[in-house]
Amino acid sequence: MAQAPLTLALSKGRIFEETLPLLAAAGVGVPENPETSRKLILPTDSDALRIIIVRASDVPTYVQYGAADFGIAGKDVLYEHMAQHPGGLYQPIDLNIARCRLCVAAPKGFDYQIAVRQGSRLRVATKYVRAAREHFAAKGVHVDIIKLYGSMELAPLVGLADCIVDLVSSGGTLRANQLVEVEEIRQISSRLIVNQAALKMHGPRLQPFLDAFAQASTQMA
Repeated sequence: MAQAPLTLALSKGRIFEETLPLLAAAGVGVPENPETSRKLILPTDSDALRIIIVRASDVPTYVQYGAADFGIAGKDVLYEHMAQHPGGLYQPIDLNIARCRLCVAAPKGFDYQIAVRQGSRLRVATKYVRAAREHFAAKGVHVDIIKLYGSMELAPLVGLADCIVDLVSSGGTLRANQLVEVEEIRQISSRLIVNQAALKMHGPRLQPFLDAFAQASTQMA
C-alpha cells in the first residue's frame, strides 16, 4: 500500500517563490502557481510530497498540530507564535530566504529620539505585538500597542499611532506614505519548521528534504 505524501505548509508570495529552488534541489517541481490557482492543496511532481497553501501567520499552527509535517515561516511569525504556543516545533534550518528586517517607522519630522526617552509613552501600531512590546520595554518606554493586520503605514498618517513596527524590505511603501525607518529591531529570514511527532514517525522520509534544503540554503547565504 502506497504511503500518503508528506505535507509541506507554505504561504503565497515571496516565501513560496523562494522555496521553489529549495524544492528543485530536492528533486521536486510544483506544476501549479498558487497565485493563479484556486487550489489550497497543490500536488507536486513527486508522489512523496504535497503542498498546502495557508496564511503566513497560520503556517506554524498547521505544523504544530500535525496538519502539515513541515513548513516554512518567517522568524517574525515564529517569534509571535511561540509566545502563545511554546514547544511542539523543531526549527532545524535557517533557510536564508525571504530576507527583510523588522523595524520601527515613523512619519517624517517625528522626533523619535525624544519620543523614546526613558519613561515616555508611545502608541505603536503593529501585528508583531510581542516583538514590539519587548523592544520598547528594553528601552524603558511605555507603549500602547494597537494591533493591526494590514495597511500599517496608514496608522500614523491618520493619528491612530505615533509609529509602527513592521517588516521592511526595500522601504518603498514607507517612502510612498511619507514614513521613514527610525530603528531596526532585528534581521528576519525564513526557517524550516518540522512537527516533532512527524520527525519521529516519518524521519527517514523527511530527512532527504531537510538535507536538500540545508545544502541549498547554504549556497544562498
